[in-house]
Order: sequence, then structure tokens, then C-alpha cells
Amino acid sequence: MMRISTGLPMTPTGVPDVSMARRLEALGYDAISMADVVVGDGTPGFDAPLVLAAAASVTERIRLEFGVLSLPLRPAAWVAAQIQTLQHLSGDRIVLGVGIGGFPGSPFWRAAGAPPRNRGRWTDDVLRVLPGLVRGEPTEVGGAEVTLGPAAAVPPIFVGGNSEAAMRRAVLHGDGWAPSLISPKGLEQRVVRLREIAGELGRPVPSITVGGHAFLGGDQAAVAEFTRRLVEVYEVAPEEAADVPVTGGVEQVAERLHAFAEAGADAVTLNLDGGDWIRQAETLAEAGNKL
Repeated sequence: MMRISTGLPMTPTGVPDVSMARRLEALGYDAISMADVVVGDGTPGFDAPLVLAAAASVTERIRLEFGVLSLPLRPAAWVAAQIQTLQHLSGDRIVLGVGIGGFPGSPFWRAAGAPPRNRGRWTDDVLRVLPGLVRGEPTEVGGAEVTLGPAAAVPPIFVGGNSEAAMRRAVLHGDGWAPSLISPKGLEQRVVRLREIAGELGRPVPSITVGGHAFLGGDQAAVAEFTRRLVEVYEVAPEEAADVPVTGGVEQVAERLHAFAEAGADAVTLNLDGGDWIRQAETLAEAGNKL
């Protein structure tokens, strides 16, 4: 069965509504997803590990998913300590999506002293040592041997990004690949290459979790603006961009989820944009139950 996840809505004061984590759990969602986007220019942004820790405290079963954690912003040992802590607090419910980060030129990156270049190499280096650190094994990091405790189970690791480098990183270091802002047709084409890379490296084909945006409240203006940004900001081809947002009612959403599954996806994470969040969450959950 395809796994379905979504993010938390915002309260009227503009902070994540952690109480809605219980609602998602009751609706049968597989995971709550939290993006790691802090720009530093006044745009609202929240620390993903802290939000997921809060969600863990009010839920019992639903998984807690980073979608995705920007590894170049954080030292490897610090990431490992946070993941250990979250695993113990949540009862091993973490899904660790990771990536090279999408805002290396932002004020926050500069203020945090994160590397604007060689982000892929930094990410690879962290992924090599992270499992051992989380397991509590003596691990050499930055010229020092460190052992973190108490040891925890290593969560599933999903590597975000649509590029071939991201696919190769997922095959080498991850359990899954997590592309985003992609249509079912575009995914199908990339899955062919993912399987080729796995064969070239003699590794298993990773599972696939697709990230995207849904507009299930009928706000066509919001859909048009989102599509425009895909073309102008992310340089997605217009015909591809038009097929990225998920829209419609239960039947239409179920058809789109089925199309992703046919293209090779094992899971889909959709942010619910605009309109009545609770109604949209119910629609997506109902659509997922039809698969």
C-alpha cells in the first residue's frame, strides 16, 4: 500500500499547529512531514527537529518525517545526537529525509557558517558517519573519536533531490530516494535512471517517496501562482509544471496517487496549500484509502 503523509497547518499566529498531529494520526496518515526551511530574511521558518519533538509528545503511532533536513547546516555529531534523542522520545518513529539544502545563499546559511559550496561532498561525508554515530559506535568525526549514547535505532534515511547526483547518493547511502515537484510522467522517466544507477553500483534500488503540493480547496488562483513559480523560479518546463500540483476531489486525488504508484512511488508527501486545511486533510486521507 502507498504511504501518505502531509505537514501540519499553521495557527492564526503563524506557528505550526502541533495539536493537529493527533488529527492526522486519527485519520490514518502514515507520517507527519516537516520541512527544514529557515531563510533568515524575516520569512517564517521553524526548527524542524523541535517541531517533530513536539509532535512526538502528542501522538503515539504516526511516524515523524523530515522533508528534508539540510545536512550542510549542521555538524554530523549534532545531527546524530538530535536523531538519537528523537528516536528515544518518539519510540523509533523518525523518518530521516536529508538533502544538500536549497538556500545556500540565504542570510541564515551565512549566519550559521554553513558551506555555500561543495554541499554534496559535505552531505556524503555526514551520511557516511551518521549511522554509526546514531548506533552509539565509536566513530571518527573531524579527527576525533566520538561515541554518542544512549544508542538508538538508525531511522530510514531518504535522500531528497531530483538530480542524478541525488539519485546516486540515495543508492549509496540511503534507504530511499525523495524527489519533489515532479509529475507522475516525470517520475517514471527518472525511475528508469534510478534503477540503472543501482545496477551500475551493484546496490538495491531504494524506495521512492514523492514530495509535492496539493490544492484541494478549489483555489484556482493559488494553483496558477504555484505553477507560475515552478516555471519562473524553479525552471520547470511549462507542460511539466502544469501536471505537478494535485487538485480535485477524492476521486481525482486517488487517480493521481495511483499514477504516482504506477510510476514507481512507494509513498507520497503532499503539503496542503490554501483553503480549509482539515477538509483537505480528510480528502487526502480518503483518497489514500482507495488505493
